[in-house]
Amino acid sequence: MTQPVDARAGYCYRHPDRESYVLCQRCGRTICGECQTPAAVGVVCPECMAQQRATHPRTKPAWLTRMTGGGAPVVTYVIIAICVAVFIVQTIGDLLGLPVTSALHYAGAYSYPAAVSGAFEPWRMLTSIFAHANILHLLLNMYTLWVFGSALEPLLGRARYLALFLISGFAGSLGVLLIASPLVPVVGASGAIFGLFGAFLIIQRRLGGNATQMLVLLAINLGIGFLPSFNIAWQAHVGGLIGGFLVGLIYVETRQPQRRRWQLPLLVVLCVVFVALSLIHFFV
Repeated sequence: MTQPVDARAGYCYRHPDRESYVLCQRCGRTICGECQTPAAVGVVCPECMAQQRATHPRTKPAWLTRMTGGGAPVVTYVIIAICVAVFIVQTIGDLLGLPVTSALHYAGAYSYPAAVSGAFEPWRMLTSIFAHANILHLLLNMYTLWVFGSALEPLLGRARYLALFLISGFAGSLGVLLIASPLVPVVGASGAIFGLFGAFLIIQRRLGGNATQMLVLLAINLGIGFLPSFNIAWQAHVGGLIGGFLVGLIYVETRQPQRRRWQLPLLVVLCVVFVALSLIHFFV
């Protein structure tokens, strides 16, 4: 039960039978101890507190802040650590002559042995991102990942950045599947890294930044992949670049609060399209 502002002085406007001499600092109405909420100065009534909460921006919970942005590029560090750990296991196993290590390395490589054995091993579309052929391959990819990850992860937030990396990596494997021979094993995070290139480029362009240097760098790196002497899977680069470009476009176009609700559905649709393309190629 409520009363207007000019309710009986000395009695709570919400509980007329309770005597009180404490006033709400915002509206000046008398409130009892049950109705008082401490404020920066004095106390406020329930209605003023509700209005204050509705008009002030809400703060994110700590766990959500850690997952969506700010701080060190933790996801980038974790990805680098996984790639290094996988390479160490492979190297130690090769030195000791352990057959399980070569099997692990092949299981992580992207290829489709189904063309020969009929096996269906879809995990290769993602596990290939974390395996590398040699130490130079690993160092170059991890350095590039660190450079772009350190810039993109704080900008996008950890959850969006991780989604970008994984979707781009899958798109890179899809490029190999659709363009290259499925019998040629492919490893490396290059497809996912080119996805970071693509996302960074579209974000720079749409937000009015200067993307000239990015275009030059992208053209050089993409062109190197076509040189036969380097033995680089340029198909993964092209696929990852397209995937990252599309993810970056979704992020930019849904950055406004009124469009934010479309971000996750559009990412899901993009993933469904990529998976459908891989399955159609496999089963047809």
